[in-house]
Amino acid sequence: FWHKRRAERTGGGAACGACAATQKKDSKMPTVSVFFDSLQKALGNDVTEESFDELCFEFGLELDDVTSQKAMVEKERGAQAAEGLSDRVIFKVDVPANRYDLLCIEGLVRALQVFKGVIPAPLYKLSSPKPAAQMTMTVKKETAQIRPFVVCAILRNVTFDQDRYESFIELQDKLHQNICRRRTLVAIGTHDLSTLKPPFTYEALPPKEIRFTPLNQTEEMDGSRMMEVLSAHQQLKTYLPIIRDSPVYPVIYDSNRVVLSLPPIINGEHSKIKLETKDVFIECTATDLTKANVVLNTVVTMFAEYCKEPFVAEPVEVVYADDYPGNTFIKPGDKRIYPMLDSREMTANIPRMQQALGLEKLTGEQVRDYLRKMSLPCDVGKDKDVLKVQVPVTRSDIMHECDLVEDLAISYGYNNLETSVPQTVAVSGGQPVNNLSDMVRTELAMAGFTECMNWSLLSQKENYTWMRREPDPKGAQLTVEKPHEYSATSPSVSVSNPKTVGFEIVRTTLIPGILKTLANNKQLPPPIRLFEVGDVVIQEPTKEVGCKNVRRLVAVHCNMRSQFSLLHGALDQLMYSLNCEPEHEQKEGSKRRTFKLEASNDPAFFPGMQAHIICSGIKIGIIGELHPEVLGKKCFEINMPTSALELNLEPFLDWL
Repeated sequence: FWHKRRAERTGGGAACGACAATQKKDSKMPTVSVFFDSLQKALGNDVTEESFDELCFEFGLELDDVTSQKAMVEKERGAQAAEGLSDRVIFKVDVPANRYDLLCIEGLVRALQVFKGVIPAPLYKLSSPKPAAQMTMTVKKETAQIRPFVVCAILRNVTFDQDRYESFIELQDKLHQNICRRRTLVAIGTHDLSTLKPPFTYEALPPKEIRFTPLNQTEEMDGSRMMEVLSAHQQLKTYLPIIRDSPVYPVIYDSNRVVLSLPPIINGEHSKIKLETKDVFIECTATDLTKANVVLNTVVTMFAEYCKEPFVAEPVEVVYADDYPGNTFIKPGDKRIYPMLDSREMTANIPRMQQALGLEKLTGEQVRDYLRKMSLPCDVGKDKDVLKVQVPVTRSDIMHECDLVEDLAISYGYNNLETSVPQTVAVSGGQPVNNLSDMVRTELAMAGFTECMNWSLLSQKENYTWMRREPDPKGAQLTVEKPHEYSATSPSVSVSNPKTVGFEIVRTTLIPGILKTLANNKQLPPPIRLFEVGDVVIQEPTKEVGCKNVRRLVAVHCNMRSQFSLLHGALDQLMYSLNCEPEHEQKEGSKRRTFKLEASNDPAFFPGMQAHIICSGIKIGIIGELHPEVLGKKCFEINMPTSALELNLEPFLDWL
């Protein structure tokens, strides 16, 4: 899993404050930049580059670079541009993308201190079970149509200095780029509570009805004017499309109708956080309530250590209006208290964890101690094989026992794991559906067909309109009742926010893809014989994800004149290899399944020149001459008669 390397020391982007971060262009892991002197102050003056590199490796991280602001600018723009810039040493550390608690120096240092045994894992808690009077956020029904959720918290008596303040701002930026998906899922707003008067309301109003002074602006403006002004802002213009076309914009007010923020774009200037700020009000509006809780908990737990009473946050009650339209997570009139800082209890099987890593020699208590080093409070239960883990809110990455196994391996040390030859002999084998697919590929290749591979995504027009078909709303239920039956008109699975119109949905039939390939190769000398074996995706309500993959085969034969009989012959040969024979040729005592062709009425094919393939009473496919309109200039633009065959291979997994 881990291999130690001494990173080549190369420069990157500029850093700012005690903790700055850049997202590496050539890496999927976030890079956290921390000043070396701040690190020494937190971990001890005996920290050196070499010792910190070793500590990061032991903890499953990597010290990627050692540089300075001056060195980075000098490398990118030359020595003249770097004159007068700081020589303060910066350590750049690669952290896992799902460890949101390591995205700032506070969380990184805290985790390393727990790992080294300097401090125990902190206990996060609320200052009181219920919020103070008036400390509420009321959610109006209109917000449901744009950003339906909000969560809040308060940090009291916070002490900021310049480094802490900049780290506070940088953490929000990193979360926005990471789990918040550039503010589309969650947007964070932080405010000086002393400038505001609770209770608060979360509303959604037409842009012209919202008037406030945006952060770092001097002009009071409405929502429409704000869009115009910020369209020239280098950073914020990226987020404007999230709500620009909405008839209403989300906005948060205090009881004096002072605007706190217009999420997910910008906060108001009135409640701007300063170094002198003592009480911080945090609100996160979201389209994903789960991620909103993770983000709020991360901000609260990382900076609650600077409160007068460390690791304690003050709660806020979020009240949803009685006419708020309910959803999966929230019901009308619901009242929720945030932040939710209670640990989540889970159990793990100690022998199974030991076996996964070959650490049977460890006792249950040793396993417990290793996991405690990873900020996971736990104890061995009455049953010595069961480990009871209290997963803190900072470890949202811990979801299953396998995550605990990974942390156990890191804490024990990957380099300390012993390699051994397994005592059992195991021979690998292919998945049945892939073995069947390979056999079908071989049969069609020997019949003179050329295999092609097409995109699984295509447009609504190509999948339905060009095939002269319409999606059948009842198709999803038919899939449940007759799972092996062929259907080309099942409702499709759509792609949310597709980048191009050509990738709108996941294909429900293989024919459009192979026709696109044929259209782009029609200059080849005829006949052209193509086939593809691949998956389509159809809706299936009983599945956890609401859909399922179905393995299918498609083949086409294209020539100057129709030669349907050749494709029919290829079907007969293929079915024979699948232990089937024509119904009219079956002899007494034969153990093969029978199949037959039965007239069909699919608009994609020419009337009277098409048939369903029926095997053991199940419609498993279709064969015929494609309709001229499907092949015409308004659709796939194929200028020769084309026969097509599509077959569902899934039933043969049960039959063979």
